[in-house]
Amino acid sequence: MCAQQYQAEFLLKMYELMLKSRIFEEKIAELYRKGELVGLLHLYIGQEAVAVGVITALRNGDVVLSTHRGHGHAIAKGVPLKNLMAELYGKSTGTSKGLAGSMHLVDVEHGLPLSSSIVGGGIPICVGMAWAYKLSKSNNVATCFFGDGAVATGDFHESLNLAALLDVPAVFVCENNQYALSLPVSRGVSSPSIADLARAYGIKSFTANGMDVINVYEIANAAINNYARKEQKPVFIEAKTYRFLGHHLGDLMQPYRAKEEVDAMKKLDPISNLRDLLIREYGVTESALDDLRAKIVKEVEDAVEFARNSPYLDPRELPKYVYSKQGGGAQLA
Repeated sequence: MCAQQYQAEFLLKMYELMLKSRIFEEKIAELYRKGELVGLLHLYIGQEAVAVGVITALRNGDVVLSTHRGHGHAIAKGVPLKNLMAELYGKSTGTSKGLAGSMHLVDVEHGLPLSSSIVGGGIPICVGMAWAYKLSKSNNVATCFFGDGAVATGDFHESLNLAALLDVPAVFVCENNQYALSLPVSRGVSSPSIADLARAYGIKSFTANGMDVINVYEIANAAINNYARKEQKPVFIEAKTYRFLGHHLGDLMQPYRAKEEVDAMKKLDPISNLRDLLIREYGVTESALDDLRAKIVKEVEDAVEFARNSPYLDPRELPKYVYSKQGGGAQLA
């Protein structure tokens, strides 16, 4: 399907979501370098087309299970920027009252029940949620995102095997950004096609150009709605993408990849390319797109002020959110 078959409004919405993710992360990178944010930040810059393309194909009621690199997933799922920013500041107005932070983002109301910092940690949970959907005949699907490094874990293989055995509506999205931290995918995965690994378990698999949001959407829409949802079976999408920055903000030198490689991949920037398409083929003016950017910048700046002015959680409230197993039931610790 070619781009001209889409309404300009549809493409503009995907452009806006990608741009919102990019501007949000550029801002938190700035705040992190100033010392306003603490911990680790794993940025999604360069990969925005994957989150937006896949999540645009989902419906209300479908859930997304994310990773340590999850800001883009949260934004595409509709998590409000002010609450997302407050979570990164550790404030009580955050999505998890400031207790989860960047690597464990959760917003159940917006269909984001888990972000796991464990590599591949969300994959088995996705299978369980998809099985629950199948048993309840809800017609929803569960989608999990993970990187190429996760395909070497036991959770990956056990989960795909179980998903195929149970025929559950699970959508596995491998964001193959070419590096598992610093290990090139060619040295970490035995198969040249990660999608082939899923096919070995009898799972219908697709490969998408993760630098092209339209291509990702088309493939995800077909995989999710024409197969996973309709047939109640698992599907696998390998989205070949690229992270423009290091594994996290402390990974500055990146000795494992050449600057020329990074520069070449930046020319495939999915946001810039969609902007060019909107101007060239849809007659969207540069001033209109500049106005959209200005609107997003203000929204992000407002989110920063909201977070800065929000209170921390009262320490006396903390025991309400800590649980332990005692005497056969969940007890407050």
